[in-house]
Amino acid sequence: MAWAIPGFFVLIGIELLVAKWRGRDVYHINDAINSLGLGVVSQIVGIFTKLFAIGIYAWCAGHLALWTLPANSVWVWVSGVLLYDLLYYWLHRFGHEVNVLWAAHVVHHQSESYNLTTALRQTGSGFVLGWLFYLPMALLGYPTEVFAVVALIDLLYQFWVHTEVIDRLGWFDRVFCSPSNHRAHHAVNDRYLDRNYGGILIVWDRMFGTFVEENDEDPPIYGTRAPLQSWNPLWANVEVYWAMLKDSWHARNGLDKLRVWFKPPGWRPADVAARFPKADFDIEHARYSPPLSRTWKAYCIVQFVVMLAMGVHFLGAAPKLELAQAALYAVYLTFGLWTLGVVMEGRSAGVWLELLRTAGTAVVVGMSGQWFGVAHLDPRAMILIALVFGLSALALLCVAGYERRHTSETRPALG
Repeated sequence: MAWAIPGFFVLIGIELLVAKWRGRDVYHINDAINSLGLGVVSQIVGIFTKLFAIGIYAWCAGHLALWTLPANSVWVWVSGVLLYDLLYYWLHRFGHEVNVLWAAHVVHHQSESYNLTTALRQTGSGFVLGWLFYLPMALLGYPTEVFAVVALIDLLYQFWVHTEVIDRLGWFDRVFCSPSNHRAHHAVNDRYLDRNYGGILIVWDRMFGTFVEENDEDPPIYGTRAPLQSWNPLWANVEVYWAMLKDSWHARNGLDKLRVWFKPPGWRPADVAARFPKADFDIEHARYSPPLSRTWKAYCIVQFVVMLAMGVHFLGAAPKLELAQAALYAVYLTFGLWTLGVVMEGRSAGVWLELLRTAGTAVVVGMSGQWFGVAHLDPRAMILIALVFGLSALALLCVAGYERRHTSETRPALG
């Protein structure tokens, strides 16, 4: 995945240029940063949980498989891709039909934009139950390395379909998951709701009655029917779990306390809905976008690029670190993405949190000469890191001071 990241950003740049050339406004800076940040959080969590899913699969393949299939066979790989994609269809479908699975999958649907950064907006909790759906592959004897590679193939394929700049593709749309088919999947319009679950092949949806074609007279509107209304990556990952916990706690009927978790998304016990009503979904609601000035946008972009570079470094360094060091590095990265979210929400607390992060990093790195225990870092690199964060703290204070003097509505301010 770390190797694929440069390719992702090249394609994002191409999409942005094509959209601008066509006069399409498909990118919003705050939304894109939030989506990419959630992708980083997902990869951070993956460092600690991939062994969970792969380990369970490997154990089942080694102890419960009916037979062992050869890893050097072409038909094993081809059938493995097809079987994985079929199992993904059912995981994806249940992710829209069972509340506890939707709680993990909802992260991918929260964006009210639809572009290639949306593809990278992934859950941090899908590992908890997602592995259950792939156990048939283990029981049928598909080697662990085949499972791991075809899973990556299926995931990487789905990146390019998250775009509005590619129109319908004729016969391709009838067989494969395509941008047109997947735009319909992400839409909250009644016509499109809970359709087109296929990962690589859309034929699964045609077979099981969940296919819908994109309709120009009813263009897709993106997001969820319970809008996130936040740039907080932590809240994005827990919002549905928290809502279920509250409904389960408030339910008076014992069975309803359990049903909350397994009923379709949006279902609530009658007594809970009566005592704690929620506003009806308005498909015409305004996009969530707290005002943010150009200077604050520039600051957030630069800081996110720095955080992204550290995230890529983390993916390579974490397997070589002690667990405590890797965990501390992960917490630091997550904290940084959270503080950027607070800044983009226009809250003054974001300035103080960012000042704590940037100035604190500069001081700690400068005094300790260490970067989360990573070995073999050149002393000059440590000086550079301390300098970057020291300058970031200075830039933060300058932007906050400038905005305080020149505007009162489009910035987080000191105090």
